[in-house]
Amino acid sequence: MPAEAPGTRGATRTGGWTTLATLRAQSLKAWDSGALLRELLDPTDTYPRRRPLKRPTAAGLRTDYAAAHGWATELFAAAGPFTLETADVGRTTIGSNRLPAAAVFATVDDEIAFAGKTRDAGRFRKLAGGLSAVDPGLRQWAWKRPLQLLALGDAALTAGRVALWLRDNPAPGIYVRQLSLTGVHTKFLETHRRVVDEMASVLQPAVSGSAGTVSAGTGTHAVETVDGADQADGAPGDTVPGSASARTPAARFAARHGFVHPPELVRFRVLDPEIPLLGDARDVAVTADAFRTLRLPVRTVIFTENLVNFLALPDRPRALALFGAGYGFSALRDAAWLRDCEVLYWGDLDTHGFRILDQLRSAHPHVASVLMDRATLLEHQDAWGAEPSPARAELTRLTPEESALYRSLADGEFGAGVRLEQELVDWDWALERLRPQGAASPNRPRGEW
Repeated sequence: MPAEAPGTRGATRTGGWTTLATLRAQSLKAWDSGALLRELLDPTDTYPRRRPLKRPTAAGLRTDYAAAHGWATELFAAAGPFTLETADVGRTTIGSNRLPAAAVFATVDDEIAFAGKTRDAGRFRKLAGGLSAVDPGLRQWAWKRPLQLLALGDAALTAGRVALWLRDNPAPGIYVRQLSLTGVHTKFLETHRRVVDEMASVLQPAVSGSAGTVSAGTGTHAVETVDGADQADGAPGDTVPGSASARTPAARFAARHGFVHPPELVRFRVLDPEIPLLGDARDVAVTADAFRTLRLPVRTVIFTENLVNFLALPDRPRALALFGAGYGFSALRDAAWLRDCEVLYWGDLDTHGFRILDQLRSAHPHVASVLMDRATLLEHQDAWGAEPSPARAELTRLTPEESALYRSLADGEFGAGVRLEQELVDWDWALERLRPQGAASPNRPRGEW
């Protein structure tokens, strides 16, 4: 370019031209998408890669020559990882100006260097090579998840060894704890179940389990994710009443790969001292299968998710209390005898409490809520807390009154994220509303029916 035109010194506009920062952002975007790493693993005809540059027009040179001069100078100075194609601009108006027209990266390594990721690319090559050494089929997973491979580091190699073991030992019939591989323990699998599942899907055409199916697909680099609920441990559906392990991602992982998993447990208290159980035992936990087969002379079941509430419920004829732990009701779904009982659900008075109620009704539509009403909420304003992430899903199994209160909570009618935890409800207020219909309200010691 010729020297600056008079009167243009100090101009700073770039007029939408492709700056060096813009060009680097394009390369970083390709890195962040995993495209550059995939190119390292499986070269295509992408390179040499030509990236066109938006450049000044002849009119732009006339009006903002200094800015155009600075723009071009910066690009020419940065050339090295790329070469510049140029174009002649303004020959018939302002005079011949040779401007950058395109940046050309000869190889993917050149573009990676320009993005400042050479060291990471070296680590990726080493890790991908390590996975291929475990089994050549794992190269597919590395191609599909290149950035995850970098983030996992050596843990990816350990996960690969687990996936290979699963291929060679279908339905092992042991607990995960008994898996004897160096560096593999229960905590490792809790953290990396999804990765192991995906790698196993690459190494095996199909791994079937009660919770879902892993398929390697038919494409060259196909990797399907297994069981969406496993993608984020702790999501709705991960727990069942009375058990921290049943229907969790850990249980589904065990089922898919043929491991033995501890049975899900249901904890309950018989509230009627006249009902014989196991000697003097009234607070017991049984497997879900055993709970399904119970034959007790019970007509009322009170389901609460707070341990102290569960323990403090007073004696009541022909009744038992169930202790729950959040979403998921597989243990109750098969207990057909509950359909002949009055089932009361007492949960937190917040949006997730109503979501749990809605899900419980998918198993037992006759469940009635208790202490989850507007009067209880307004009576306890001094005990209100904040729900971090209110639910907003459409719930179809609520009564009109429940649905109206759910929407009021979700929409912030009482304030942002208002919630009333069940353990903060006044105990006498609670007992008054839990009392059997038609029962008198005699003078009684505090906390008794």
